[in-house]
Amino acid sequence: MWAVAGLGNPDSKHLKTRHNAGFMAADELADRLGARWRPGPGGNLSVAPAQIAGQDVLLVKPLTYMNLSGVAVGRVLREKNIAPENLIVVHDDIDLETARIRIRKNGSAGGHKGVDSIIRQTGTRNFIRVKIGIGRDPSKLAEIYVLEKFRKDEVPLIAEAVSAAAQAVMDIITGGVETAMNRFNKK
Repeated sequence: MWAVAGLGNPDSKHLKTRHNAGFMAADELADRLGARWRPGPGGNLSVAPAQIAGQDVLLVKPLTYMNLSGVAVGRVLREKNIAPENLIVVHDDIDLETARIRIRKNGSAGGHKGVDSIIRQTGTRNFIRVKIGIGRDPSKLAEIYVLEKFRKDEVPLIAEAVSAAAQAVMDIITGGVETAMNRFNKK
């Protein structure tokens, strides 16, 4: 079984913000797969069971706020007995240009508090990441910038990136992470 965790913040004021790119991709995947969101174990996450090419997949949206994402993700891995190597985390990345997708097999949190929380809760860095570039505004603090809504000119770019991130997840599950990296990690 695979777990695909889209990271974001749960309340309505954060719906279309940069930090919610992972939630947007999880919703896109649920729509493509005909999966329906429902409360998950412990009440601090939403889950949507699905299948991709005959493989069981559990889509996950932690409702713990970004900095505590690992609490919900760790619980799902333990309760569903999913190996961290079968976890794909989809999240925003301030160090990637807007709408760029990058896949990584493992690694550090790179300053992302949600990814750091998952590393701390699972005790490993060995999970796949699908990063959605949100760019950076050097005139603003990162903590403020990530909670802003996308500019009007960025909205179509982000919609394409969210769609690409959903496809990247599907490609990872159907063809392997290396193949997906070769396809999506290009400029």
